[in-house]
Amino acid sequence: MNDRSIIGPNEASDSGGRGGWLDQYLPDQQLVAAQPRPKLVSIDTVRGILYRQRWLFLAITLAALAIGLIITLLSTPMYQATSKVSVEPYGSFILEGQDVEQGIASNQVGDYLATLVELIKSRSLAGVVVDERNLVERGVLLPGDIEERRSPGMGDEQWREAKESMITSALAGRVAATTPAESWVIPITFRSEDPVLAAELANAYADAFISSDTRETIAGNEYAIEYLSDQIEIVRERLEEAERDANTYARASGIIVQPIANEDGSTSQTTLTNSNLTNISQRFAEARAARIAAEQKWRSIQNLPTSQLPEVQNSPVLQGLVADRTGLRAELAELRQRYNDSFPQITDLLAQIEILDDQIERSSADIRASVRNDFIVARNQEEALQSELGSLSSESLAEQDEMVQLTVLERQAEALRQQLRSLLERYNQISSAANVNSGNMTKIESALVPGSPYAPSLLQNLGLSLVLGLALAGGLAVLREMFDDRVRSLDEVEEKMDLPLIGHTPHIDEKAGDASVESSHQFSALMEAYASIKAAIDFSLPRSRNVLQLTSTREFEGKSTTAVVLAELFARSGRRTLLIDADLRRPSVAKLLELESPKVGFVEVLMGHSKLEDAVVKGVHEDLEVLPVGAIPPNPAEILSSEELSKFIEAQRDNYSLILFDSCPVLGLADAPTLSRAVDGTIFVLEANKVPFAQARAAVARLRSAGGTVLGLILSKYRAREAGQSYSYQYDYYEYGPNRKAG
Repeated sequence: MNDRSIIGPNEASDSGGRGGWLDQYLPDQQLVAAQPRPKLVSIDTVRGILYRQRWLFLAITLAALAIGLIITLLSTPMYQATSKVSVEPYGSFILEGQDVEQGIASNQVGDYLATLVELIKSRSLAGVVVDERNLVERGVLLPGDIEERRSPGMGDEQWREAKESMITSALAGRVAATTPAESWVIPITFRSEDPVLAAELANAYADAFISSDTRETIAGNEYAIEYLSDQIEIVRERLEEAERDANTYARASGIIVQPIANEDGSTSQTTLTNSNLTNISQRFAEARAARIAAEQKWRSIQNLPTSQLPEVQNSPVLQGLVADRTGLRAELAELRQRYNDSFPQITDLLAQIEILDDQIERSSADIRASVRNDFIVARNQEEALQSELGSLSSESLAEQDEMVQLTVLERQAEALRQQLRSLLERYNQISSAANVNSGNMTKIESALVPGSPYAPSLLQNLGLSLVLGLALAGGLAVLREMFDDRVRSLDEVEEKMDLPLIGHTPHIDEKAGDASVESSHQFSALMEAYASIKAAIDFSLPRSRNVLQLTSTREFEGKSTTAVVLAELFARSGRRTLLIDADLRRPSVAKLLELESPKVGFVEVLMGHSKLEDAVVKGVHEDLEVLPVGAIPPNPAEILSSEELSKFIEAQRDNYSLILFDSCPVLGLADAPTLSRAVDGTIFVLEANKVPFAQARAAVARLRSAGGTVLGLILSKYRAREAGQSYSYQYDYYEYGPNRKAG
C-alpha cells in the first residue's frame, strides 16, 4: 500500500480556504480570469465548424453544382459581337469654325466618354437602328406569337408603333458599352441568339452612333449660322442707331472732333476747343517765359550807368564812337599844351567831341529804351494770352461735361462695332466649315460573326453555383451552430460549466475494435490520457478525502469506463483501491471487467445480508478490489439515502487508500445527487460533442443543490477535429513510448 502523497492532510486543510482540493492543483482562478479572453471567432472555431458541418457543406455544394449544370444545359446559347469606335474628344479640325462645341477640359474627358456610352445605350439611338435596318418589317426580336397579342380594334399604324416600341426596348436591353479607362476606344457589344444578327446589329449601332455625331455636328453648324445671322443684323441696327445718336448729340452741343497725329504714327481724336486750348496754353507758357526773361533783363540794367550796359559795351557802333572821341580828346590835350582854347583847331576838336558825346548818349538811351520796350511788349503779350487762356479754359470745362455723354455714346458705338466685327469673322469661319466633317468618331473595327456562344458558360455557372452553394452551406452551418449547444472544445468547458477541467480522453471508435486495443496498450493515447487524469487526482487528493463518486449527465458518456480505468491505474501505483458499482439500475462494472454476474454485491453488503469480504472480487489487480452489483433492487434511491451507506463509508474509509463509486447518470434520477452527499467529492464525466451545455449545467446544479461537492470535470470522447484542433497536435505527446518512432 502506497500512502505517499505530495500534499498531506494538514497541508490540504491549510491551503488558504480555496474550496476544493482540486483548486490547489489547478491555476488560481483570479489569475485565469486576469488572462486575456480568446477571440470570439478564432481559426480553431472556424476549422471546427467546417469539420463538423462537412457533410452539410458537401451535400449543398454538390446540389448547387448539379443545379448549375442543369441550368447550363437547358439554357439557350447566346452570341455576342463587338464593334469598336474611336472617339477624339478634342476633335481634328480642318478649317477654323469646326470647333463650334468647345470646352472639354482634360479632366472632363472621362465624363464625356461616359455620356457617349449612355447615348449608345439609350432608346433614341435604338430607334435610329430600328429605322435604318427596317427591323419592324423584318420582325426581328419579336416573339413568334406577336400577331396573337394584337388588341382588337388596333389600327395598322398603332400596331406598327407598338411593335417598333417593343423592338426598340429589346435593342436597348441587349446592347452594351463600357467607358474606356485607358483609351478613347468605345466597344459596342450586341447579344442575340442568332450570331449573324448579333454582328449585323453591332455594326448597325456603330454606324448609327457615328452618323448621329455627324448629324449633330451639321445641325450645330446650321444653328450657329442662323443664330449668327440674326445677331449680326441686330448688332448692325444697334450700331447705326448708336452712331446716329452720337453725331446728333455732338452737333447739338457744338462739339467739333478732329483727328490728330501722335508721335508713334497713330492717330487720335480731340475737339477743336481742346486743340485751341492746348495751342494757347503752349503759347502762354512761351510768352510767360519771354516776359520773365525781358523783365529780369530790364531790372538788371534799369539803374546802371549807360556806359556800363552790356549792350552798350558790346555795340560796335558805340565802341567806334567812343574810340573816335578818345582819339579826339587825345589830340585836344596835345594841342592845349601849346595853345589856348581859342585856337581854331582846338575849337573844332571841342565841337567834334561834343557831337560825339551827343551821339553816344543818344545811342545808349536808345539801347536802354529798347530793353524796356521788349519787357513791355512781352508783358502785354502774356496778359493777352492769359485772358485768351482763361476764356478757352471756361469753354473747355463746359465742353468736358458734354464730352462725358458723347464718350459714352461713342463707347457704345465702338463696342457694337467690335461685336459686329467678331460676329462677321465667326460667321465667315463657320460658313466655310459648315459642310466639313470634323471626324471626332471613327469606326476602327467591325463586328465579326461569332463562332461560339458566350453564354451559358459552363465554368462560370459552375463557379457561381459553387460560390452560392458554399455561401448557403455556410449560412446554414452557422445557423445550426447557433442552435447547437453541445460541448465541443476544451476552452469553453471551464468557462461555461464553472468547473475545473481535470483532464480529457480522446474519442476511440468502439465499432472498429479500437477501444480494446487502446486500453490494452500501456502507451496508447487513451491510457496516457487516463494516466494524466489519475496523476492530477493522485497528486492533489488528501488522504482524508479518499471517497469519490463518478457520474455523468446521461448514460453512455464513459463514466463507468473512466471509473474502471482509474481504479486499475491507482491500484497499479500501489494504492489499495475499492471500486464500487453504485449504478443500481444498469450496472456495468462487472461486464467491463469481464466478471461473472455475482449473486451478492453492493446492496447485500450495505443491507448487512453479506459481508464485504464475501462480496468483493479480487484478482483483477493486486491492490484492486471490486464490489459489483448482485441483484438489482427495486428501490435504489432509498438504499443510497439510507444511514447504512454513511456507516459503510465511514467503516471502510480507513481500510482503503481510495474508494471509487460508479453511480447512475444525474438527469431523471435521484441516485447520484443522493450519493453525492455521502462521498467526499464527485467527479463529473462529460462526453464531448454529445451532451448540450444546458443539460450538463442542470446536472451539476442538481448535484450541488443536493449538498454534494463537485470537484471537477473529465471531458470524455474528445474529438479534436470537431473542436477545430489537429488530432495529431492534440495527442501526439500521449504516444511517447517504446513503440513510438523517434522524431
